[in-house]
Amino acid sequence: MSVRPDLHQHYVQACQSLGRPENPFIAHVLQEVDKSDKIRQAKGITLKIAGNNHLVPVQKVTDDDLQVLASVLHSSVFVTGLDLRWNVLTDAGAKHMAAFLQENSTLRYLNLMFNDIGTSGAELIATALHVNETLSYLRMTGNKIGNKGGMSFASVLQINSTLKKLDLGDCDVGTQCLIAIATALTQNRSLKAINLNRPLLYSQEEETTVHIALMLKTNPSLVELHLCKHEMKNSGVERLCEALYENSSLRYLDLGCNKISRDGVKFLGELLKRNQTLEILDLHANRIEDDGAVYLSEALALYNRTLRALSVVGSGLSGRGLVALSDAMKTNMKLSCIYIWGNKFDEATCMAFSELIQTGRLKPDCTDVDPYEVDGQVHLAELSHGLQKHYYWTPSCGEETNKDANASLAIVAVTEY
Repeated sequence: MSVRPDLHQHYVQACQSLGRPENPFIAHVLQEVDKSDKIRQAKGITLKIAGNNHLVPVQKVTDDDLQVLASVLHSSVFVTGLDLRWNVLTDAGAKHMAAFLQENSTLRYLNLMFNDIGTSGAELIATALHVNETLSYLRMTGNKIGNKGGMSFASVLQINSTLKKLDLGDCDVGTQCLIAIATALTQNRSLKAINLNRPLLYSQEEETTVHIALMLKTNPSLVELHLCKHEMKNSGVERLCEALYENSSLRYLDLGCNKISRDGVKFLGELLKRNQTLEILDLHANRIEDDGAVYLSEALALYNRTLRALSVVGSGLSGRGLVALSDAMKTNMKLSCIYIWGNKFDEATCMAFSELIQTGRLKPDCTDVDPYEVDGQVHLAELSHGLQKHYYWTPSCGEETNKDANASLAIVAVTEY
């Protein structure tokens, strides 16, 4: 692109015409974009106006600020991504965003995580997506849109064929919403990744898991599924595994923070013996214990050659289970990333993982432990690595290049740009 957009000048003019004061943080971001050469080199840019940016002074974006920004970006073909996480946008701001989405034909990535958008704001944005044919990645994470707001996005999945990633984690959606989304995904063939973490469920019958399992039997396109904090028990895992015998698309399954014990992991172990699709399995914060780890290690050592990342962080393991997993890595060359912190490390565990790291079998950036020695005895220290290392924040050095270290909603070949 040979013409520079001069976004900052347009922003100053828009503030004057709308009678709004300038937000110095937005002004700074637009000035930096105007000076950047990326506009000429790339097909588009993402405006990163995140309220949790610690590198420059931040004045959080308000609803009025968004109204001005939307008017500036209305005719800009350069901006294909908008990161507005951790600001103070409310339903009024969502109204401005909805109007923008209805008319904009270039924005592909929109991050609104952890603002103050509620049910009515979610409904407005969802309604806009009934006509928008550009946006492919939307993050509503942490906005308390409730069950009714979630239902509006379930209706979007029945109509919209452009959206490829949708994050509704920590949005207080309920049973009705989860069932509606699962039902919509039995027909939707465009969505590749969805995050449904931490819904508000008041039943122990696992109806939502049953519906999600039924969806997995028939959906040939979903690649990534996050089901953290679903109160899922062993019977629910059994239903999912039964469905995944018939599924050949899902590559990332996140079952963290549930109530899965070693008996539930036995079903997963049997699945891994036959499944040739799953690449990432997250079981952190369950109670799988040593027996569960042994079930997994048997499948990984002798049968499975597709799984490349496994998390058992804080899952009640001790030496027997951890050593079994380390032994599995000696015969399974495909499994390259394993995260084990939060379990009980004995001397055998420390020696086993120290050997894997020192021999090069396990790369330091593919695990969350680092061996060190004191008085001739090996110990393991924690590293800040994990499957969702940068889920809530972006490091100051830029985007994480290791997909396994930041895999949440990243495995699909749809970038934020």
